[in-house]
Amino acid sequence: MPSLATTHPPVPHRDAEEELCWLALRLVPGLGTRRIGLLLERLQSPKAIFRASPAELEAAGLSGGLARSVASGCSFEDAATQQQKVREAGVQVITLGDDAYPEMLRQIFDPPPVLFARGNADLLKSVCLGVVGTRYPTPYGVAATERLAGDLARAGLTITSGMARGIDTIAHKAALAVEGKTIAVLGCGVDVVYPSENRKLAADIVAKGLMISEFPMESVAFPQNFPIRNRVVSGLSYGVLVVEGAQYSGSGITARLAMDQGREVFSVPGNITSKMSWGPNLLIKQGAKLIQDWNDVVVDLPQAAQRRLIDDGRERIMAEGLGRGDSGGAESGSVESSGNKAASDLAGPHNQVARRVLNQLKPDQTSHLDTLVETVEEASPSEIIAALFELEILGLVKQLPGRNFVRVW
Repeated sequence: MPSLATTHPPVPHRDAEEELCWLALRLVPGLGTRRIGLLLERLQSPKAIFRASPAELEAAGLSGGLARSVASGCSFEDAATQQQKVREAGVQVITLGDDAYPEMLRQIFDPPPVLFARGNADLLKSVCLGVVGTRYPTPYGVAATERLAGDLARAGLTITSGMARGIDTIAHKAALAVEGKTIAVLGCGVDVVYPSENRKLAADIVAKGLMISEFPMESVAFPQNFPIRNRVVSGLSYGVLVVEGAQYSGSGITARLAMDQGREVFSVPGNITSKMSWGPNLLIKQGAKLIQDWNDVVVDLPQAAQRRLIDDGRERIMAEGLGRGDSGGAESGSVESSGNKAASDLAGPHNQVARRVLNQLKPDQTSHLDTLVETVEEASPSEIIAALFELEILGLVKQLPGRNFVRVW
């Protein structure tokens, strides 16, 4: 079973008492994020909040019972336990009072007072783009996510998502596959892997990217946590890209949160006969930008974000050296250019069957092996199977469960 151990530098020393107060404030029963924000506006710091009398806390807007609960310090025992757990796990606690806290997230209506971070926390200062969608994508949704998330990661954006099944998982993997940056925002503790089949992905994100949560260590992934998590995905990001989703899906909720937060909303159009296209197509009708390739996203980012991407790209070129013959951007390393190279490997006459098989396949629709045997002319079943194997090796075709195949977009 893969470990979630990280090779990143250990968490730097900080004021343990101050951190304990932040954790205790976060753990007061019934004291939500917005109330914490109001208390901080009034009293400036967690230490000052816990030193205040119940009367002062009531004057700051708390009910009598909640004011007495805060003043009693009842959450400090749980906070000490949390502090021990984050130390043992090498988790960094990032608070609203820290310079490391992401400025984009700080601007939303109810920013989390505490973030638990595992991995490279420097990514919180990068140019982030949320990528969200259904847990049950179609082959078209899979292909679109792989291409767009990969190209956007190559362009220097940090792909931010929720590590859920489906589009979230595909987006994270696509970013990692091109050695790009990615942030997973969890609806559980950062020491809990949900869904469990993403254990290896979680380990890869911790090692090469960042995993964050506003939920304390060992928190279970309750359903009500995910809408709360979604506002962080959009809050970290300059915009949110929706690939597929039903009308009332979680991706739709994230898009609406992004609109409320003043973020850009991008949407990949879909087949009007597919229920998974209802959400993205409706967003386009409501004003979301229709996305066909990575550049459609980048040109709509704020100028400050575009300048950062340009500067980061220039630094990558200098670091990697110009002798490699590529620019480090999405143009030279795109899926299309690599696909064209692979297609050129089929140029010989001995690959006529493979070319005919490839021409029968589509990126947005599966083809069963039996259908290919019937439709590919002048080829035996064994030749077609061998051609499919060769096309898979070249990265031009992907096999799906049930002996179904799709062309890689």
